[in-house]
Amino acid sequence: MSIHKKTELKKVTTHQLQEMKKRGEKIAMLTAYDYSMAKIIDAAGIDIILVGDSASNVMAGNDTTLPITLDQMIYHASSVVKAVKRSLVVVDIPFGYYQGSSGEALRSSIRIMKESGGHAVKIEGGSEVKDSVLRILSAGVPVMGHLGLTPQSIYKFGTYSVRAKEETEANKLIEDALLLQECGCFGLVLEKIPAELAKKVASQLDIPVIGIGAGPDVDGQVLVMQDMLGITTEFKPRFLRRYADLNSVITKAVNQYVSDVKANEFPNQDEKY
Repeated sequence: MSIHKKTELKKVTTHQLQEMKKRGEKIAMLTAYDYSMAKIIDAAGIDIILVGDSASNVMAGNDTTLPITLDQMIYHASSVVKAVKRSLVVVDIPFGYYQGSSGEALRSSIRIMKESGGHAVKIEGGSEVKDSVLRILSAGVPVMGHLGLTPQSIYKFGTYSVRAKEETEANKLIEDALLLQECGCFGLVLEKIPAELAKKVASQLDIPVIGIGAGPDVDGQVLVMQDMLGITTEFKPRFLRRYADLNSVITKAVNQYVSDVKANEFPNQDEKY
């Protein structure tokens, strides 16, 4: 009698991400905000799913990430977690729920972990959020950092243009990256910074560095799923590669559905009871 071993999906952990960096294996990361899409991308082999505050834009239609609430983030995260068998689920702490104090940051993180089942949180900023990062980590909650273009600070910067092009800002970014690693962050997102600077940061850090608009010489990449799949059409930054044109596919399908309903061609004889 032959025994067939069942292949089990190996759960992605922060430790495994560290090992992937050591091996030179690139890390694939995408956003997701709901059960159905999370189930698809998890089964397709994504290493990290980011429940990003970009839900404020692509799910709620806001111009910035600022309006989304902690309750809304927890709702999206809990939907994603229910679908996931393999990926590490990282949840953004939204604007206004960690800047006030390290105690507030800790309370927000604990709510995310307890109420959504997420595996880690992500927080924007460097030295200015050091106390919050340390406080969150003290409770055993894994933290991913985020430097470069930090969308929650859009009104401070006034633009979504490339960050850290000048030497002063570039040096601060490097210092902040090293500081976040020293604090205990398991990984770091670098958004929209010069590729050479991102390469320098990734080479200096022992923790994985995930880029979005930060060139190829980092440890992995992240994109917003709706952008990558071509569901959104207005957002066209240089770093975005559209792997599908689902906007056209969905539009065509809906047009055909409307036509069939109007013509009484749906449902047909095989589609009724």
